Formats: sequence, C-alpha cells, structure tokens
Amino acid sequence: MANDTKRENQDKDKTPNAPDEERGKDLVQYMVHDPEKFAVNLARIVEEAGKAASAYLKPRENGKDDATVETVNHMVRTFGQVGQYWTSDPQRAMEAQTRLWGRYMDLWGQSVRKMMGEEAEDVAPPPSTDRRFSDPEWENNQFFDFIKQLYIITSDWAEGMVNDAVDLDEHTRHKAHFYLEQILGALAPSNYVLTNPELLRETMQNDGENLIRGLRMLAEDIEAGGGDLLIRQSDNSGFELGRNVAVTPGKVIAQSDICQIIQYEAKTDEVLKTPLLICPPWINKFYILDLNEKKSFIKWCVEQGHTVFVISWVNPDECLKDKGWFDYIEDGILFGLDTVHQATGVRKPNVMGYCVGGTLLASALAYMASKRMARINSVSFLTTQVDFSQAGDLKVFVDEEQLTELEAQMARDGYLNGKNMASAFNSLRPNDLIWPYFINNYMRGKEPFPFDLLFWNSDSTRMTPANHSFYLRQCYLENALAKGEMVVNGVKLDLGKVKWPIYSLATKEDHIAPARSVFIGSKLFGGPVDYVMSGSGHIAGVVNPPDKTKYQYWHSGSFDGTLEDWQATAKEVSGSWWPHWHEWVRRQGDEIVPARSVGGKKCTPIEDAPGSYVRMRS
Repeated sequence: MANDTKRENQDKDKTPNAPDEERGKDLVQYMVHDPEKFAVNLARIVEEAGKAASAYLKPRENGKDDATVETVNHMVRTFGQVGQYWTSDPQRAMEAQTRLWGRYMDLWGQSVRKMMGEEAEDVAPPPSTDRRFSDPEWENNQFFDFIKQLYIITSDWAEGMVNDAVDLDEHTRHKAHFYLEQILGALAPSNYVLTNPELLRETMQNDGENLIRGLRMLAEDIEAGGGDLLIRQSDNSGFELGRNVAVTPGKVIAQSDICQIIQYEAKTDEVLKTPLLICPPWINKFYILDLNEKKSFIKWCVEQGHTVFVISWVNPDECLKDKGWFDYIEDGILFGLDTVHQATGVRKPNVMGYCVGGTLLASALAYMASKRMARINSVSFLTTQVDFSQAGDLKVFVDEEQLTELEAQMARDGYLNGKNMASAFNSLRPNDLIWPYFINNYMRGKEPFPFDLLFWNSDSTRMTPANHSFYLRQCYLENALAKGEMVVNGVKLDLGKVKWPIYSLATKEDHIAPARSVFIGSKLFGGPVDYVMSGSGHIAGVVNPPDKTKYQYWHSGSFDGTLEDWQATAKEVSGSWWPHWHEWVRRQGDEIVPARSVGGKKCTPIEDAPGSYVRMRS
C-alpha cells in the first residue's frame, strides 16, 4: 500500500504543470527552426543591409543635398521651444517627470502582479482602433505586453508635454505635434522584429528569409528614390494608363505649354446643352476622377448626359520654372474655356474645381468678375479652400523659414520634385501611409498588393517654382485671397464679386481641406452657395460612385451661422453625393441637344485620352 502511494506521488511529479507547458509552447514559436540555415541567412541579411546603406550613402558621396539636416534642425528648434516652457520652472519640470515615473512604476507593479499569477488591469491599454497591437501576443505575452504599455505611456506623456505647454503659439504647437508623431511612429515596437511578436514568429519560422527579401526591396526603393526611401505602397506593374486606368474614351483636342484639354465621347443620344469643364489639382494627376470603369466620376458624368472636358496639367520641368499662378489661369482655365467654346459653341459652361484646382478656379472667377468676363454658367468646388485661416495639416510645412529654404531648393533644381510632395503627404498620416508598408515590405519581405488608388498616389508630379511659391505664400502663409489682397496680372481679386451659383462640397474627415475651412471660405462668395458635406475624407469622400452605396452626405443646412449650426440643421442622406450634384447642375440649366462629336468642327483631335501630358513621370 505504501509502495502504491509512493508510485502515485512519483507519477504526479512527472505530470507537467499546465502553465509551464503553455509557457514552453509560447517559447517554441520564437525559436529558430534551423540554426544552420539561420546562420547562413544572417550573413545574407548583413549583405543586403550593406547594399541598402550603400544605396543611401552613394548619392550623398556624389554631392546630393541632404534635406534631412534641415528637417532635424527644424525639429530640434521646435522641441527646444516646448522644452523651454517646462525647464523654465523647476517645479513644473519636476511635476512632469513625476507624472512619467509614476506611470512607469504603476506599469512595473502591474507586471509583477501578472508574473505572480494575479489578475491585473492594464495601466495603458491601446485604443481599440490601433491596429498595430492587434496580435493576441501583445496581450498574452508579458514581455510584449510590457513593451506595448511602456510605449503607450511614454507616447501619452510626450503628447501631454506638447499639449500643456501653454506659452506656445499654435503653429509651433502644430509643428511639435507633427514631429512628435513622426518620432513616435518610428519608435513603435510594432515596427521591429525583436519587439513585434508577429514579426518575430514569422522571422523564426522563415529562418530570416523574410528579412533578406525585405532588405533587398529596401535597397531597391532607396535606389529608386535617388538616395531617399521611396516606399512602394502598391504593386504597380499591372496598371497602365489608357488600358486599365484612365480608360474613359475621349480625345485631346487642344494643348498649351501648361495643359492639354480632353473632351470625352458622348454615351447618350442627347446631352445637356451646357458642357462641363473640370479643373483638377496639378499636385496630383487628373485621373483620380477616372481611376477605372467602376470608380470614374468622369465616366459617370458622361453617362448622365454631360459633355465633359478636363484640364490635364503638364508635369513641368525646369524649362517651365517661370510659369506662375496667372499663367495657370490664362493658359489653363481661360484656355480651357476658349476650347470648350470652340468645340461646342457654348460660351458659358459649368465649371468644376477640385482641391488646389478649385482654389485656382476661384481666383480665376474673381479675375473674370473684375474684368466683366461673362464666361460661366455655374461653379462646383470639390474640397476647395479659399480661406486658409483654418487650413489643414499642410500648414505645418508653411512658415517663412521653411518657405525660404524650399524656394532656394526649387531655384536650384528648377522645379519641386514630385517625390517631395508625395513624402510630405505620406508624413501627414505615418501610421497609415508609411509604417504599415515598412513592416509589410521590409520586415515581412512581402510585395504590396496592387491598388489603383495607391498607384495614382505614387504617380507624383513636379511643380514650377513660380507657381508653387505663389500658392504657398499667397494662400497658406498670407491668406491673401480671403483678405482680398491677392493680385494677379495687376488685378486685385475680390471673391465677393463672384456671383455665379456655387455648389461647394467638403468631406467630413478631410485633413487636407477640412470641412470647417471649406465652410468658412464658401461664405466669401457673392452669389448663392449650396454647401454640402460628404462622409469620409479628401479622396474617398469625393470618389464615391452611387452604386457602392457607401458613406453619406449632408445638405440644406443653415448657411447663416457656424459650421455646427449647419450640421445641426442639415439633412443626412445615405450614399453618394454625385446624384445630388447632378440634380443641382440641371437646375442651373437643363436644355437638351443632340450628342456632340469630339472636337466639333473647329478642334481637330490630337491624340487619344488620357493624353501624353499625364504620362510624363517624375
């Protein structure tokens, strides 16, 4: 009997403890599968990392200007102003340090309790919307849970230091938040193999081959960027303009040094007598409005019976460096109006401007109003700012010091490189447009998926120094158009003289042209304005085909008060704003005529749409 009891106790001792067994399984997934293969791959990883470093350093050894130095200088000076507020008062500085160390101690205590097997609530849980920490191991593994919360505590504290520095002017605070977002985004533990459970598992399972592929892509992307990292966001190999992107049939019927004018073929037997001329932004290319057959605003307009003309801006080089704001008005918008008149016989078309194309159009309208040029039937603005006092995130890049440096760079090169603008836009949303691709491409070693929107986003354009400097100074820095102080071709512009009916679309989540900024600017015009707000943001809120039944829009709010008053009284409608806009345009004139041939009798087609200007790569 005693021997049986002894054997039972021995058997119990051999039974593995469940928590220990689970911990063992947890460790296995983070162990190298094939040590010999991993060692070989480690040498290859070092080799590929060397190639990436060489791709970065070689252009600089050959005299390439490194803008990183200027950026770091701006960042240091900005944080210096934040730091000055906190260090100027010893008690204030001590309280700030105490807050941080107090939360660190809370985290340490929570971690110790968890190690002892006790239940303990997280000190700093991430927001449910933060996809960086979605892997279960961020919660279940004490090491990764500790790193995650340490990062969140530090991030919250740093953001609080900027928010609570009461002596900062708003522009400096905006810059401090921007630079802090870049730093915190870069330091996130989710970006690196040893501190991201998913990446660590994948690296161990693949014996490091994912890093070989990733570093090879990193070297390729640095080389493609001429020494700067040009992150690939999409597999662009399957996209081709005129084949599966920008495919709506049409012809280029006129061109100037600044632009080509495209007329699209009618799809209906009858069309509205009043044609539509679209002025897109030149910071990106026009085919955001003609991505593909299912996501084409241009195609949809043609199907509704509009005779559509589009300005396709040139991708300028140094030969066009002196082309300025009025050149874009004269050789772009006014040239487009003349072309529409020649092709259709209609002197007063409906006109539409998108983003900065709308800002240019607004200034052209004020110019025409001052010159008593009766050339317009109605005006539609899409996410267009004319008052920049409440402008979006791009204001972070605009002050006298930064503009002077940018102007010197443009004078040296003869243009602003499109890659600079692409990087600026990406940096406004680093956790959406930079770090997910950094992880997928360079850590996981995977090619990004093909995506037409990101193909368009990567197809950046250059800008002329004269035009870009005028835009940034007159609009963002001085807000001259809103103040009635902008002068073009000797004419002082007054938006109050613009009395044509206006449809002004904003988007609710726009960070480039915020709905409030668009609303404030819409009040400056002298004629009737229908202000409409679409759901989503700067691109998705505009390019929202009706058959998708996505998002919503609001209209018919009270335009007399504030944006909040308008929102409180506006009517919400599910789906796309496109049909609502079409009905508005028809109310401005719905006479029908037989469908027109492209170019009419006076404009000979030059080439097929989308034309050659849009195919020029930066």
